[in-house]
Amino acid sequence: MLNFNRSLKWKGLAMLMAMTALLFTASCSFKRELHIAGKTMGTTYHITVVAGWFTSAAGLKKKIDKRLVAINKSMSAFDPHSELSRFNAIKSTTERFVPSADFLYVLKVSARIYQLTDGAWDGTLNPLIDLWGFGHTGTFDRVPPEAEIRQALTHVGFNRIHLDPKGFLVKKDPDVTLDLASDAKGYGVDAISRLLDDSGYFNFLVEIGGEVYARGHRQDGKPWRVGINRPNRKGSFSAVYKTVDLTDLAMATSGDYRNYFQVGNHFYSHILDPRTGRPVTDGVVSASVVAENCTVADALATALMVMGPQKGVALVNRLPSVECLMVVRKPDGTLVNYPSKGFMNH
Repeated sequence: MLNFNRSLKWKGLAMLMAMTALLFTASCSFKRELHIAGKTMGTTYHITVVAGWFTSAAGLKKKIDKRLVAINKSMSAFDPHSELSRFNAIKSTTERFVPSADFLYVLKVSARIYQLTDGAWDGTLNPLIDLWGFGHTGTFDRVPPEAEIRQALTHVGFNRIHLDPKGFLVKKDPDVTLDLASDAKGYGVDAISRLLDDSGYFNFLVEIGGEVYARGHRQDGKPWRVGINRPNRKGSFSAVYKTVDLTDLAMATSGDYRNYFQVGNHFYSHILDPRTGRPVTDGVVSASVVAENCTVADALATALMVMGPQKGVALVNRLPSVECLMVVRKPDGTLVNYPSKGFMNH
């Protein structure tokens, strides 16, 4: 005999499941991917946010631009009134400099990467950057004499800055200066990601100058897919060497193939070894780092270019929640990949 109550119960359950599926489909249909773009830090940014149809892209862009302007005013080497510029102008070993929360955070990450890499990453390379023609004074397209390199090195070293636990900075060398270009963009990515998260968005992709953070998933539920540029000096910015799936992770890439000059048959990259004062010559043409935040990934990618594939990959394999892919160009022009243990899982 048919149990009438049980039959009604199953019909009700089926109806509830159908309604749930319908509501889920409807909720997905009311979502769209907002695309926001602009300029910051001497480069461009592109942001994709999965949001409701009635979300104002213009309003969200205004909040993003305001946050990026604040970060620029803190760490821009081109703004003479930025925090960084004011710190660089100090010519004293006794004056205390009190940084903002943004500036202090980046300095703490910088100090950690400097220690982890035994000085392969260094944010005090200004004298060498200018000497080799990669600074504000233009490109010289010349190889500096050894004596000039040695002189510039006398004012290089992140350990020449004292970061007091109380939150202020003091120069140990009055002529030491900071340039945070190798991790400020990564911090910008992190800051905008926090802004979006605090604003109630849980699926987005933030990119500033090639450095990215991916939160959640795309509108179709798939992971965000990010491309690593093909390391070719004459290649297109859109040429993809490898794609990486990212969810709740950041990725930053450093390379020697965009900013360089040539003298005779020799190419000189803007990636400088803080220990020798010269451009790197280890054959590494690209280093990509996947980490939980982009500030770390950005700085570490630069450091790996200096460390070389063996030491670089060995370091990353010791770090929790960090992976990397280093690419080396052999003398015959072929590219060889050096991935960390878990990189291929992304």
